[in-house]
Amino acid sequence: MNESVYITCALTGAGNTVGKSPLVPVTPKQIAEAGLEAASAGAAVLHIHVRKPESGAPSRRLELYAEVVERIRERNDTVILNLTGGMGGDLIPGDKDPLQAKPGSDVVGPRLRMEHIQKLRPEIASLDCGSMNFGETVYITTPSYLREMARMIREAGAKPELEVFEMGHVRLARWLISEGLIDEPPLFQLCLGIPWAAEASTHGMNALHDMLPENVIWAGFGIGRMQMPMVAQAVLLGGNVRVGLEDNLYLEKGRLASNAELVERAVKIIELLGSRVLAPNEVRAKLGLRRP
Repeated sequence: MNESVYITCALTGAGNTVGKSPLVPVTPKQIAEAGLEAASAGAAVLHIHVRKPESGAPSRRLELYAEVVERIRERNDTVILNLTGGMGGDLIPGDKDPLQAKPGSDVVGPRLRMEHIQKLRPEIASLDCGSMNFGETVYITTPSYLREMARMIREAGAKPELEVFEMGHVRLARWLISEGLIDEPPLFQLCLGIPWAAEASTHGMNALHDMLPENVIWAGFGIGRMQMPMVAQAVLLGGNVRVGLEDNLYLEKGRLASNAELVERAVKIIELLGSRVLAPNEVRAKLGLRRP
């Protein structure tokens, strides 16, 4: 069991959730406010996507990321910022010709995926370690892309968070480590419940956990109603946790949640298990992060 746990809050994500809850933050101001509230509730790390303010659709625009970062840093210079590196890999194949992508696809090369990370230099940048079916879309990240993106994250002075959604991703992440592209200690995020990757269950988390290399730091999460059960499961297996509206909209059945409320619930679970929630500076020391 992990007796000292840090909490990441994933504030908004890129999923089709804006119309499902009025509490999903959309504008840079709303995302920043949600992050500040989550930090006050106990989150040491904020995982940040941005959305188009006019529509709520996911975005890669540098100026939106910059505004979120600036708004948070104006009022909190301690919380750790984790900018997503996962945008730009979404392919919706055409019905007649799969090479003719449908609207909604967003597939770009490593440099465009990493532009905001290289410019804004967060402490952590997520790195999705492989391709997969993601619901009805295909998420594409090739090994050569991963190699280049890992180098660019290092150039930006950030620590890569190796996001793994199934067992092959863990294998690919271990290969990146063996090539010397990931600095010690490696940081993993076990991502559970995405259709059609590893399920959010005791067996699903344990299968990925058992493949991790030695001397790593890791966290895990489950989506939907499995978010809080996976908080407990991660702590019991020795990991850290992630919650937030990117992964789950509800505090309980029929009760929409805010990011801060999800963090508060995670804090309660962690403390009921007998563990302690880490503050940002403790996490920064644990992960070997530079100061912003």
